[in-house]
Amino acid sequence: MPKVLRINRTLVLPPGRKTVLAAARLIRNGRLVAFPTETVYGLGAAAADRLAVKNIFKAKGRPADNPLIVHVACLEQVKEISSCIPPGALELMQRFWPGPLSLVLPRSNRLPQEVSAGLPTVAVRMPAHPVALSLIRAAGVPIAAPSANRSGRPSPTTLRHVLEDLAGRIDAVLDGGACRLGLESTVLDLSGGRPVILRPGGITGEQLEAVLGTTVEVAEGCKTGTPPSPGMKYRHYAPRASLVLVTGARRRRLALMAALAGCYQKKGLKVGILQAPPGPEAFRPAAKRLYQTLRSFDAQGVDLILAEGVSAQGLGAALMNRLRRAASRIIRV
Repeated sequence: MPKVLRINRTLVLPPGRKTVLAAARLIRNGRLVAFPTETVYGLGAAAADRLAVKNIFKAKGRPADNPLIVHVACLEQVKEISSCIPPGALELMQRFWPGPLSLVLPRSNRLPQEVSAGLPTVAVRMPAHPVALSLIRAAGVPIAAPSANRSGRPSPTTLRHVLEDLAGRIDAVLDGGACRLGLESTVLDLSGGRPVILRPGGITGEQLEAVLGTTVEVAEGCKTGTPPSPGMKYRHYAPRASLVLVTGARRRRLALMAALAGCYQKKGLKVGILQAPPGPEAFRPAAKRLYQTLRSFDAQGVDLILAEGVSAQGLGAALMNRLRRAASRIIRV
């Protein structure tokens, strides 16, 4: 086996067949293993192991009413955790899996209620990362995995981010390099009468509508009760610094951001500026850098972040969702 490091009791496993097999053994034995996906790093445990699932919530400091997403490597594993596959689901799986699309389906009784926060549904996806797929196949079980960070923090897109938040709190992390997309998956609810996006992500509403041949609604956030998807109820993706999101006409928002930056700097505060990408063609690289940038502001000791809003077109919907969830204040000009 390649050389394995241990940082504050957490094993750091380099890529390789032997380390994937070692991580799979940990999963089967009820342990917690962080692993890379194309979106962000996930914190995995065997989905059918109630105690292991509870330990995910404990390690992250995650509220128990915030459901998890279950990761699979084949259709047979979907059938293990879902009581039925609704119309349209197979077409979406064939088009977008492996990939950044999570489908909310009726939950099988074989799955512990803790995975879904007591809801009768379960979110499931097949990640498009060779390390993630190898781990799920080697473990031989579906793996429940939220993002591998402390609850509320910016999601981790590198090994270093995982260790910053969870070293000493989890058993191991598999290194897979930087995540390719950098934003979490789209969550699409297919358990009701109409398809509804619960969380925008790497697959856009336009792409989903093209496959389903029908309008896809977008849900608003969930303020009370159990949210049907991660990222709907609580403040998420937030840096330690306060983040002020400025939206509206571009000339006005840039003028306000400049004025606010000058005002806060005169007060002795260290200000970080998060500018919007120049157009929709730049949304994807901006999404990949978002969490890295927020964490870098924390590392620099920034007191306040001024973030410029973006158009909600295409992937911009996911970017704005993350910025709104991270913001401590939103100003429209």
